[in-house]
Amino acid sequence: MTEHPTSHEGRQPLAARPQERARPRQEAAAGLPSDVPAQPGGPTVPGQEAPAQDAPGGAVRPGGPQRPAAPGGPGSPGAVAVAVSPQPPVGDGLARREGDRLRFVGAATRRIARGIDLDEIVLGLCRATVPTFSDEILVYLRDPLPVGDERPVAPFVLRLRRSDRLRLSDAEGEELVLVPDPDPTPAAELCEVRGGGALAEVLRGVRPVFGDSAAAKAALAELLGPEHPLPGGLRAVLAPLRGRRRVIGAAVFLRRTERAGFEPNDLLVAAQLATHTALGIDKAVLYGREAYIADELQRTMLPDSLPQPTGVRLASRYLPAAETARVGGDWYDAIPLPGSRVALVVGDVMGHSMTSAAIMGQLRTTAQTLAGLDLPPQEVLHHLDEQAQRLGENRMATCMYAVYDPVSHRITVANAGHPPPILLHLGGRAEVLRVPPGAPIGVGGVDFEAVELDAPAGATLLLYTDGLVESRLRDVWTGIEQLRERLAATAQLTGPDHSPPLEALCDDVLDMLGPGDRDDDIALLAARFDGIAPSDVAYWFLEPEDAAPGRARRLARRALARWDLEELTDSVELLISEVVTNAVRYAERPVTLRLLRTDVLRCEVGDDSPQLPRQRRARDTDEGGRGLFLVNRLARRWGATRLSGGKVVWFELATRT
Repeated sequence: MTEHPTSHEGRQPLAARPQERARPRQEAAAGLPSDVPAQPGGPTVPGQEAPAQDAPGGAVRPGGPQRPAAPGGPGSPGAVAVAVSPQPPVGDGLARREGDRLRFVGAATRRIARGIDLDEIVLGLCRATVPTFSDEILVYLRDPLPVGDERPVAPFVLRLRRSDRLRLSDAEGEELVLVPDPDPTPAAELCEVRGGGALAEVLRGVRPVFGDSAAAKAALAELLGPEHPLPGGLRAVLAPLRGRRRVIGAAVFLRRTERAGFEPNDLLVAAQLATHTALGIDKAVLYGREAYIADELQRTMLPDSLPQPTGVRLASRYLPAAETARVGGDWYDAIPLPGSRVALVVGDVMGHSMTSAAIMGQLRTTAQTLAGLDLPPQEVLHHLDEQAQRLGENRMATCMYAVYDPVSHRITVANAGHPPPILLHLGGRAEVLRVPPGAPIGVGGVDFEAVELDAPAGATLLLYTDGLVESRLRDVWTGIEQLRERLAATAQLTGPDHSPPLEALCDDVLDMLGPGDRDDDIALLAARFDGIAPSDVAYWFLEPEDAAPGRARRLARRALARWDLEELTDSVELLISEVVTNAVRYAERPVTLRLLRTDVLRCEVGDDSPQLPRQRRARDTDEGGRGLFLVNRLARRWGATRLSGGKVVWFELATRT
């Protein structure tokens, strides 16, 4: 059986037969489900009795199926042509009527079930019932809609979600045409359901009721609002929409006076339509909540924004595998490290489920913690492997961990089964870095190896997950080669002396994906190496002795004079003296002092003591304990980081240049 659309969109006209065009137009307003095929003798409208030859007034009820009219056809857009069939034999009316009703309910429920989100389900109900079952429909839903087992908020408020109405067109022509009515029955936008009121009683009863009953009249007056009385002559059915646990709305079906009124069997049809709609809305709301939770989970697992460390510019992209599966196990991160270095991380947990995203979040948090300890890249991967094994069996992931030092212009990379990074040089040459592949995280019992490579100024490092280069249509190495060629071609467009813009480069890389290349989610992290020039770096070793603070002040004064930053001399000398004095007190090996000039002046003092300094409020009688208080008041930023062999205390001052 072929189901014909019942909406007023996309309908195809069906010319009325000559004997049908002679009938009054109001007789064509009553129709059958649009998916009911024409039968010999013509079916009757669901819920109507077979017309007798001696019907009052000599009127013969139309019973032929309604055929949709295509947009732009006779009448206005969305027009519906109505064909009227000959009068059926009286003896076949009852069986045919019941068959028509069953086919209509089947087609309507299928149309409602096709909807995924809330609007699609409500639209499916409206298009399936207007004008086949009713001339107009009003759909009210609870505002806000409760989700699952949530306790509904008080008060109980219904909001008009959608109303549809069709009317006969006044356009001249041979066809009988139904068009959308721009002025439906007026109704209140909001209705607060009073406890113990007539509307509350009808909704509590769940079953649809005729609008001419005393209870329904009072309920409709409350629902539509006192300023919007139901026009005289309209026949109505009020059907509560009950989900799995509670009433979530109501639907009002209306028929005009020129159409046959509702019959008892129509209440059964309305009940089935209301039940399927309510259950679909329940599922849509739950699906929407799950999608929201998934989006929030994925968003919180990835960084909101990337840091802006000294000497490197960063850009990133994340694409889910599909709009309906937005949660995955891919992640990226950029973590500032002591000494103006930065850790670049890209990983991929096996799978696209909520479990994969949760494991990804745990591994990302572990990587951030390990990076804060300033462990070597291979040690970070080793501890991530142990953490994955503690999370359970078959918790597999790949990861690339790299540390960039802008002072030495070097990068240290360790790999755990991840696709190799690509380095795009300033001249336009793109090379796949030779990095030991390693085993995926979670295998256990394997060692990871790190390599140190040059990171020249102006070069761009691209870290990515396998979703960018592997799909059903190509293997991973073919995809890597295509990516390398794409990067080289993009760099050629900007010339040999200029690197391509970082954000535009990321967009261009994603443009290489074809229609069949989105099998997996994609994480992309691009780093443009600017570095710090040697002339902007000053580095010294200080013996841990009483004269060290004085020597540190003199060395800093000379560096500031060389950089034309004499206005910072007093503040820098005071802060360096306090930090170096604290380092010398606990150090056993030489103390390091380094000044970096970028957009700010950064001072770093390192020693071999792992104990981090803590700011405290000194009492009036204390002789010390005010050093970090001065640092906190005068410095733009400051901090302390524990290293594997000690710690580094740093502070920054604005250069005002």
